[in-house]
Amino acid sequence: MEDAITSGASSKGRGEAGNGLTYRDAGVDIDAGNALVEAIKPLAKATARSGTAAGLGGFGAFFDLKAAGYSDPILVATTDGVGTKLKVAIDAGQHDTVGIDLVAMCVNDLVVQGAEPLLFLDYFATGKLDVSAGTAIVKGIADGCHQAGCALIGGETAEMPGMYAKGDYDLAGFAVGAVERGQAITGDMVAEGDVILGLASSGVHSNGYSLVRKVVERSGLGYDAPAPFAPGKSLGAALLTPTRIYVKSCLAAIRETRAVKALAHITGGGLLENIPRVLPDNLQAEIDAGAWSLPPVFRWLAKTAGIEAQELSRTFNCGIGMILVTAPDQAEKVSTILQQHGETVHQIGKISRRAAGAAGCIVTKTDSWP
Repeated sequence: MEDAITSGASSKGRGEAGNGLTYRDAGVDIDAGNALVEAIKPLAKATARSGTAAGLGGFGAFFDLKAAGYSDPILVATTDGVGTKLKVAIDAGQHDTVGIDLVAMCVNDLVVQGAEPLLFLDYFATGKLDVSAGTAIVKGIADGCHQAGCALIGGETAEMPGMYAKGDYDLAGFAVGAVERGQAITGDMVAEGDVILGLASSGVHSNGYSLVRKVVERSGLGYDAPAPFAPGKSLGAALLTPTRIYVKSCLAAIRETRAVKALAHITGGGLLENIPRVLPDNLQAEIDAGAWSLPPVFRWLAKTAGIEAQELSRTFNCGIGMILVTAPDQAEKVSTILQQHGETVHQIGKISRRAAGAAGCIVTKTDSWP
């Protein structure tokens, strides 16, 4: 009778089972992968919401849009990563917040369309799986999903020896949301004279870290050194402050006022590149940099490396992580709801007529910046 092969059986080493190679000999530990799945099951279960229909472990996950309260929905999907901020996390040995960044980069892109994030999946790839680090990463993803109100319904963990240096890993995320037909926000209704509201960021968020890492290198500081701009924190911990998730506050403003004409998530490209993406071609955003204070982290980056205001505003969020456009007579109402949901709101500019060949966004009064 042949030996039985069962699911979950431990991999035997070469010496225990003759001279045949095993997957573990090649650098892939199936047992570690199974251990990670078991560790993260309760984290994913805690993000369940109306519409979810299955736990982790299957080949796919179901989601019931009708159970989520939609009658005639349009699906909206996004995907993104964390970028080289992961290198800071790896070098600092702090893995518990980058999962929040991963979720934020996806779900903040959904809400600008007026869509509610419903479900999230992650892709985690590494050379050798560290169950402790992997669990911390997925815990961050679950935390982000909780903040956004969406369910972590599945994902993929890939152990790929030879593809990544020791300790390195990469993350990608995939979010799906929904908006009722006819209620999507497209920016088509933006008009000259409209007001631009800016929501404060939590820091650098998850863009521009290739430049951030160059600045840190120039400064000569280690990630365990005290942060020059954040008393009581190490440089690594301060730079790893997770991206703010604006979903619940923005959805409240959209649904309770019906006055939000456009939103823009300020990611790679900063203020200058992202705001024009949601405006009609004949309109321009005029941003008054004096309407808010440039946060200390950006002042430190600018002073340390001599970064000019133009470069700051086309690389980083400069303290504004999300913008909303509304009519002047609706600005106070929209601002009040955002503030009630924990946002710091600044009126940072207006919409004007765009001349032929002019930029879609201009930032003025940057003289107060370094």
